[in-house]
Amino acid sequence: MTESNSQSTPSKKGRVSGLERLGLRVSSMINHPVAQIRRWVTIHRLDTDEDRDWEQVVNLLSETDGIDVTFNGDGSVTLRWEARSEEDRMIDMSEREEELAPF
Repeated sequence: MTESNSQSTPSKKGRVSGLERLGLRVSSMINHPVAQIRRWVTIHRLDTDEDRDWEQVVNLLSETDGIDVTFNGDGSVTLRWEARSEEDRMIDMSEREEELAPF
């Protein structure tokens, strides 16, 4: 009986908030290879996105250095960014190596 009760109610660990889901979607769109080549992406608000979550994510993106945010007439948002310099890439690569090798 205990097992059926635990299966019917999702644990707090398994839940993803609307804000987290929106953040993951936006992150995925920004990191998509086509968006990375073009250096822009248009994000559309879904019916399932709460007003507060949408505003919070858009405000965060607006405040992020290096991202130009354009509000479109249809309610979508277009993000544009510049290509990173070779120097920035070299720094990021060395930081990544340090993170991967814990010894």
